[in-house]
Amino acid sequence: MSTDDFAMDSMLEVFIHETNEMLEQLDEILLDSERAKSITDENINSIFRITHTIKGSAAMMSFNTISSLAHTVEDIFYLLREDPSKLSIVFDSIFDLVFQASDFFKRELESLQSGEYHEGDASAIIASLKEQAAIIKGEKAPEAADGAVKTAASADEDIPADMAKIRVFFETDCGMENIRAFMLLTQLQSCCEKLSSIPANPEADANLCADIIANGFIVICKPQHSLDDVIKAIENALNIKSYEVLSDGSAPVEEEKSAAQSQASPAAGKAAPIADSTAAAVAKVEASNISKGVKQSLISVNQTKLDQLMDLVGEIVTAESMVSSNPDLKGLRLDNFTKSVRELRKLTDELQDIVMSIRMVPLQSTFHKMDRIVRDMGKKLGKQAELVTEGGDTEVDKTINDAIVDPLMHMIRNSMDHAIEMPEERVRLGKPEMGTVSLTAKNTGGEILITVADDGAGLDPEKLLAKAKANGILTKPESAYTEKEIFNLIMLPGFSTNKQVTEYSGRGVGMDVVKKNLEQVGGTISIASEKGKGTTFTIKIPLTLAIVDGMNIAVGDNIFTVPITAIRQSFKISDESQIIVNADGSEMIVLRGDCYPIYRLRDLYNIESGTDVVTEGIMIQVDSNSSGFCIFADELLGEYQVVVKPFPIFLNKYDLKNHGLSGCSVLGDGSISLILDVNSLTND
Repeated sequence: MSTDDFAMDSMLEVFIHETNEMLEQLDEILLDSERAKSITDENINSIFRITHTIKGSAAMMSFNTISSLAHTVEDIFYLLREDPSKLSIVFDSIFDLVFQASDFFKRELESLQSGEYHEGDASAIIASLKEQAAIIKGEKAPEAADGAVKTAASADEDIPADMAKIRVFFETDCGMENIRAFMLLTQLQSCCEKLSSIPANPEADANLCADIIANGFIVICKPQHSLDDVIKAIENALNIKSYEVLSDGSAPVEEEKSAAQSQASPAAGKAAPIADSTAAAVAKVEASNISKGVKQSLISVNQTKLDQLMDLVGEIVTAESMVSSNPDLKGLRLDNFTKSVRELRKLTDELQDIVMSIRMVPLQSTFHKMDRIVRDMGKKLGKQAELVTEGGDTEVDKTINDAIVDPLMHMIRNSMDHAIEMPEERVRLGKPEMGTVSLTAKNTGGEILITVADDGAGLDPEKLLAKAKANGILTKPESAYTEKEIFNLIMLPGFSTNKQVTEYSGRGVGMDVVKKNLEQVGGTISIASEKGKGTTFTIKIPLTLAIVDGMNIAVGDNIFTVPITAIRQSFKISDESQIIVNADGSEMIVLRGDCYPIYRLRDLYNIESGTDVVTEGIMIQVDSNSSGFCIFADELLGEYQVVVKPFPIFLNKYDLKNHGLSGCSVLGDGSISLILDVNSLTND
């Protein structure tokens, strides 16, 4: 890969990352404004700034359709910024159109990430936005509504005497002169009250490069403090060959007009200047944001590098354990060595905590995506509902955050499609017309608890049981199913309560996929419902997948690790009569009035060594999918911090994850420990 290719790839990564962040912010502003039925001046400025930045960045990357669409949205909000009262004229349509634009941007970014980018067609959205601009301006012809566009000549007539003019020439053969001109204007925004240029909007037309090379690029500005600040900014800009001050802002008005017009090219006469519109508005907003905010030193880091760093920390943790547990040192009294190992353990723990914290991201952005689903589905299905969120600042590992987006999305869609009733039905049932879907998250120590609840129709056990029977997925008589077991039937493959295929459901992707996706990141899901009142899904997921606190247990010569968060208690059996043996040979034990199955690891994994005598071993009671059972092993070896390693690829054919094993870990003495997944341990 050449240096240029590498630089372009890096620029593309930054463009995608920053644009995605801005689109999340845009959706949040739009949703809040639509609910409030108004847009504050601050939010109008924010949308203006977001679309202006996307426009410029996309133009710099030569993504012309993205740039054009962003420019059109920017024009709309320039008009609204000038006269916010005009919003009432287009309120019913403008939100849908800007949401459509946001969705188009997201599709383009996804296409860019896939590596097979084909520029999309945004002409229909652009045409609709221009029509709205025409309505705002009171013009009949939509074609005339091209934002706050003026000709260069008319703009020059508006230049007051206090505007300075500087002609800039870029380095020979630097390329993309129009984009470099736009970047220069962006840099000058912070030191100028008013800002325009000839040619204007250089980023919008690559054909302006020849004119800029021949005649230079003229910056027309009113400095915030002094012209020296502007000159200094130009001198510090990249690719500047030379500059010439044509006017310092003190010349008579007629001379100002003449000087500006003498430099205007035919191409510049067709373009819209930035004069006191786009750039000036951005300058004002940026300046206000800078004065309000606190400067932070933030950098964006590729997630692959964080994954590599996490792997390296895992290796360090393992190596530290191997040093401290070296069998060659067994029985030796080494006080200084022990002290050094203790200090090393402290440093590795701190390093691990820092690296894990770097990977943690708040759930807020994921919650905002769900807000958009409720809004869109409510409109399309004719239902009224609001999403209530709590705990969006709760943080999880980035990998886990990415993995739970689809499950949450599916459950929110289920709530809207299946549960929330039509407004007239809710009124008839004595409920408020507006349904509620709630999404909450909280940190419970070693794991995150997420609930998705609604106040809709709830689950009907009789209908669920009948559906399951019709689909042939019952494994015992209907009368033997508890209500909890009936609810869990909806998470079996092939179960669907929707009779018709819609845009949102009935396509063979059900709650079984949700359950499977959550289990892949060590999560569990449980259901509670009351007919006519609503349903609650509860998800438990680990904070991180990389390093876990576990209890090591031995079965013969084999070592297993049980995650500490899954263990309720461990105890010894004093009398074999405590064990209940069923007719089919399965074993159970009664603890505090409840009956729990017993699973012997020796039998589950056909281990030849180890004890069969229950009074000689140890019982470990664990929680699994809100139920529980007991594991029988030889002995407890102690609590350890283990680094989770995936199984080698060649073992995939054995489907180990569905046989109760989630991975493995290298112990301090170099031996291997198999990590148990209590949620799938009893699949067989």
